[in-house]
Amino acid sequence: MSEQTAQRVQQEVQLPEGVVADNVGLSVLTLLRNYGIDAVFGIPGTHNLEFYRHLAPLGIRAVTSRHEQGAGYGADGWSQQTGLPGVVITTSGPGLLNALSAAGTAYCESRPLIILSPGVPEGEEFADVGALHETKDAVGAAGAIVEWSRRVHSGTEAAQAIHEAFELFRYGRPRPVHIEVPLNVLEGPSDCPAELLEATPRREPVGASAQAIRHAAQLLAESRRPVLLAGGGSLRAGQHLLQLAEALDTPVLTTLNGKGAVPESHPLSLGSDIRLPAAQQLCEEADVLLLIGSKVGEAELWFNQLHPSGTVIRVDILPGQMAKNVVADVPLVGDSAAVVPQLLTALQDEHSVVHQASASERVETRARRDRGADRVARLRPVLRDAARELAPPLAALAEQVASVLPANAVLGGDSSQVTYFGTASFVPQDRPHSFLYTPAYATLGYGLPASIGAKVAAPDRPVVCVLGDGALMFAVQELATAVEQRLDLVVVCADNGGYGEIRQNELDRGIAPVGVDLVQPDWAALATAFGGHGERITSSEDFAPALAAAIDSGGVRLLHVPTELFVAA
Repeated sequence: MSEQTAQRVQQEVQLPEGVVADNVGLSVLTLLRNYGIDAVFGIPGTHNLEFYRHLAPLGIRAVTSRHEQGAGYGADGWSQQTGLPGVVITTSGPGLLNALSAAGTAYCESRPLIILSPGVPEGEEFADVGALHETKDAVGAAGAIVEWSRRVHSGTEAAQAIHEAFELFRYGRPRPVHIEVPLNVLEGPSDCPAELLEATPRREPVGASAQAIRHAAQLLAESRRPVLLAGGGSLRAGQHLLQLAEALDTPVLTTLNGKGAVPESHPLSLGSDIRLPAAQQLCEEADVLLLIGSKVGEAELWFNQLHPSGTVIRVDILPGQMAKNVVADVPLVGDSAAVVPQLLTALQDEHSVVHQASASERVETRARRDRGADRVARLRPVLRDAARELAPPLAALAEQVASVLPANAVLGGDSSQVTYFGTASFVPQDRPHSFLYTPAYATLGYGLPASIGAKVAAPDRPVVCVLGDGALMFAVQELATAVEQRLDLVVVCADNGGYGEIRQNELDRGIAPVGVDLVQPDWAALATAFGGHGERITSSEDFAPALAAAIDSGGVRLLHVPTELFVAA
């Protein structure tokens, strides 16, 4: 592939002096294409053009954001639909630094992301001579944010770095990486052998020790009040997680990063409301808490901490997580993709420790345990009422979204009250990676570009982004990206007049509101100016029909919805 592409490039364009067709840029993009990457996000710049040269010949779609931060969030939305790492190409200096907020998000939320950037030519490091985009230490700046940041010096080193990145994404805790290619290396001939440009085949995921699995399975089989709490790391287990919940007949709670790990319409699902006190109490009163793939941090728990009274069985890919926030009594170190099937087998195997108890003892244990669906049915209305009390107007708005949202839709969110008080609780999801959000990093400006990335990756799925006016203004320029990419995308701007959460924080501290009541543009006109279609909703009764029509109509459509319309709803 590399040689043929190089020949095509040579024929199509006269290359500048010093630049070769079969350069390191081609090696990098060829390897990424062989790993399945068919779209990249970024902005072309003076120094990164030898990455961009090879996109079209390799069949890779270039999605040009209007800010590199948006490129990073777009890559994240794309990644969540494809299961592959998002790829961002920045230029040197400011382009890279603009993308680092998105890199911080990917690190905090454990998302796979590759950032490619050019760097100053070899021998000109730290020269401080006033070169274009000169940056004191770009690799060091990125390295302070990402899992690792590396400056490579050949095509072989670049390819090895990409292979190492995929090793991390597949078998470790997925987090962003940065690869810098010096300009003279990027444009120069590649020494990379053809075999190094092939994707490595996947290995089987690593499971936990057999002894630990047997112990965990016995505890779970004998438990009377088990609870399963699933985080983002549980999503690798796929359908096995639901099978485990059914085998245990246990209620399932998820974090927001784990939303949809078990279909939220299932009788055993309590949704993603772990931040609510009643959900936390359920976990704390469990005689066995099975915690899978979550750091159970304060952001997901809304500044609380779990204090389980029973035995904690914890599944995590990293040993260092086993004592973080909640201490594991039975640590199961391994990939949930392997550990969850191990637990299923141990529970079902008639020769396992679980089944060595007498039949009468097993019947007695089951008789003492409430059915999981009954426990869920009792708690669901409690959680729903508690969620509604937090912000009744936003709950009403979100319920209207749920009433018309297609079952296979992707729902984008942001660090907006309408997301964490509204759609997170009142729009159930039956598929993982269908709720785009960053609960821990809690960045503004994520929702719109992430929704764009999701639609690029999954053109057949409806994508609706519901976010606040403050969050939308952080990335409103990406409406142009959506129009340019000819996407069908619906954006709901829930307008509360500024930064509503911070306004309340100020009032709670006895501070007169300052800097939070903001001038609003004509949102409908703004969407139209970008080439989409805008509509202002003037009655709460009009919202759901307008949203349904926007989803059906196609194109980029924005609904401006003042939240005050739902105050009496």
